[in-house]
Amino acid sequence: MTTLNTSQFPAQVPPKPSGHYAHIVMLRVTDSYPLFQTDGELNTARISAGANEQSSKEIITRLTMFKRKQTTPERLVGRELLRRYGFISPESVDGSGKETEDADGLPFDEYNVAFCQWTPDAISYGYAIGDSGSERSKVLSDTCYSLTPYDDSHEAFTLNAPYESGTMSQRGQVTSRINEQDHIRPQVIFPSVLTTRDLTWPLFRYVLNNVLRTRRYGAQTTRTGRVDNRIIGIVLADGEIFSNLKFTQRLYDALASQEAINLPDPVDVAAASAAARTVLPQLVGEDGVVVSQLLTGDDLADFLQDLQREASDEASLKGLLQAAWNDSESYHEAWLAKGKKGKR
Repeated sequence: MTTLNTSQFPAQVPPKPSGHYAHIVMLRVTDSYPLFQTDGELNTARISAGANEQSSKEIITRLTMFKRKQTTPERLVGRELLRRYGFISPESVDGSGKETEDADGLPFDEYNVAFCQWTPDAISYGYAIGDSGSERSKVLSDTCYSLTPYDDSHEAFTLNAPYESGTMSQRGQVTSRINEQDHIRPQVIFPSVLTTRDLTWPLFRYVLNNVLRTRRYGAQTTRTGRVDNRIIGIVLADGEIFSNLKFTQRLYDALASQEAINLPDPVDVAAASAAARTVLPQLVGEDGVVVSQLLTGDDLADFLQDLQREASDEASLKGLLQAAWNDSESYHEAWLAKGKKGKR
């Protein structure tokens, strides 16, 4: 992988923020009917349609995808890989807190219950486990917004729960198990920037691999929720870049100027991707940060192809995970451990 300047990543995870930012700029595109909701309703926000003088005065309702709706599925995919390839125990903790390893010497690690504090997941995404310690996330995310308005991006479905016979009645009794639920339509685009700070190259690669592998987001992910993460660019800089909202509004303006938004029809994803690649360097140039590399276009495609080729080979994938594990364990031993040493 020669297309991304890996020398811009720190050799070790520093104990204090040190300004090594790597941003993954993408379009999250729904491939089915996902649910991003709180209290049974889809999450929405009333905001300006665009950023120019005319569109900024037009207030619309957009669907929102909260930050944890993005990062939680991605870190769970990474944890699944760590479990699959023998880095953390597949067993559940017993709740006593006395056992730290299973019979094979693998550390217990259960999400939001008992974190193993030296895994790539813990060091990259952070954790908080009461008196046992905490680590601030080095993966920064924020709410992202649908490119198109709420009215043209959702659809109400009537749901039922039939009996074994396949009907809604049994022994003359008709079930009342019928409900209506709003779903987000397919091909709704959520422009998004995922930022990592002070991660080494192996740990950044671990996070990026999680993004590329994650397919399902939101509620009811066993039945729906397919989302395709289309990476537009990777930005290496000394600070944070533009917000998801600004990205969405500027992309909306660019597509509107091309007459590529024709509601209620979905926005063509290829057109949105091309417009995003045009808008990206403009936005980065307005941010007032030192950009050491902006990877996009054919160079980005080659880089992602190399990464996915590596991640599809078992030996290479285990090597990727091992390198990330080594860096996270080294950070833990140097700055977090209190007389404890991680396994592997």
